[in-house]
Amino acid sequence: MSGLVSPRQTIPDERAVPLLVVDAMREAVGAANVRTSDADCGAGIVVTPSSAAEIAAVVRICRQNEVPVVPQGGKTGLVGGDVSWPGEIVLSMARMNRIERLDPLERVAVVGAGVTLEALQTAAREHRLEPGIDLAARGSATIGGMVSTNAGGVMAFRNGVMRHRVLGLEAVLADGSVYSDLTRVVKNSAGYDLKHLFIGAEGTLGIVTRVAVKLDPSPRATATALFGLPSVEAALRTTRLALESDAGHLRAAEAMWTSYFSLAAAAHEWSERSVPLDQPLFLLLSLGGARESALREDFERIYLETMQQYPEATGIIADSRRQEDDLWRLREDTSVLYRAHPHAPSFDVSVPLSEIPAYLDRILPGLAAVEPDLAPYVFGHLADGNLHIILNRRGPLAPDVAIAVERVLYQQLGEIGGSFSAEHGVGSKRIHSLLATADPTKLDAMERVKRALDERSIMNPDKVLPRDAWFVRSSSPSPSGNENRLPPKNTSDLDDE
Repeated sequence: MSGLVSPRQTIPDERAVPLLVVDAMREAVGAANVRTSDADCGAGIVVTPSSAAEIAAVVRICRQNEVPVVPQGGKTGLVGGDVSWPGEIVLSMARMNRIERLDPLERVAVVGAGVTLEALQTAAREHRLEPGIDLAARGSATIGGMVSTNAGGVMAFRNGVMRHRVLGLEAVLADGSVYSDLTRVVKNSAGYDLKHLFIGAEGTLGIVTRVAVKLDPSPRATATALFGLPSVEAALRTTRLALESDAGHLRAAEAMWTSYFSLAAAAHEWSERSVPLDQPLFLLLSLGGARESALREDFERIYLETMQQYPEATGIIADSRRQEDDLWRLREDTSVLYRAHPHAPSFDVSVPLSEIPAYLDRILPGLAAVEPDLAPYVFGHLADGNLHIILNRRGPLAPDVAIAVERVLYQQLGEIGGSFSAEHGVGSKRIHSLLATADPTKLDAMERVKRALDERSIMNPDKVLPRDAWFVRSSSPSPSGNENRLPPKNTSDLDDE
């Protein structure tokens, strides 16, 4: 069957996907793997293939009939990267969930795009290995989705982001061909390294189907400590002391400013006499090494050296796995923000470490100038400068307030070497931010790559770039006064990293 049908032959309701397209999908992947109504999907049609060949067949049908296809992983994205609309096909990677190879000598795993991070972590742990990346949504985030968004997480300062963990990958292109480069070695200088086109592209250039992931030895022991500190400078200095550990290596350095930490502590009924809640900033550190006793001793050294410079510093070293888990729950369970501020507007920025104090000194009064009681909850990955900023509001901001808030948060970020999107991507919610802040030459190159690989714009359309980005940029005014930029939309996603 060619898959070509008349656009007038549609499913008997308001949906715009032609009925014979759906029939062609059923033939390609099996009728049981095509659902024509789904509460999680605006399009109402979800296709669940089990191989790259089946995905390629689906994409060819979509291309022939100019039906957009929206890939979907664990649905943990925060910027609308998997949003679908009537007339689009959602391509679920749920059946692409096999760990095909895990070689402890190579320290490499080859996995399907639908494998969750937690599943890979569990399998690797049997060989005392780990994928070198971790994030709070590990139980549902899929490797394919993490590749597509170039996910970061708590270990990025040490091991890099997902881009640095991928040795090779397989992807289906917009014409239905299969790009296969499942290289399992670090050194590969054989021509253009095209896998990087798909990493961070959010499914707009191709659909990642399999990934070769680099694994690292996991430490035999870990230790966790929480510090209450008077300033960002103190937290950065304490982090530096942990980076210089002789007993092991720093695995995580997570900062929580007092408003967030107090909210989390209250929600979890957590308290500790040695860590009063009146400190400006709290720093959660994790060390990994050969012996837990040595790691704990090194934390004691770090605490004493920090106290010498900052006498007001406080802290606690976890003395059990339960206490360690309790401390990490304070950082990772961001659902406390959902309960306090449903659908609170959130932002995900990267700031060079040396610029963080000045950045916060600028945005805090800047937000208050927009609205007197507008204040952020701030937390994030201090060692790499990734800050999550959640506003104390319920629901979306008014359009004029949203524009003013983004001006405060994004002003000069590019000039100081930062980014408006650290690890959550662009999706559909941050397109306006990309168009408003990116170098025009970069945008032009992105548009040319998109047109070259997906000239019909069927691959996750209106994500990262609008379908007619070059027209939109030339005809829309900028909220910051720069020409050729889109105004921002309201944002209501909540960070879960």
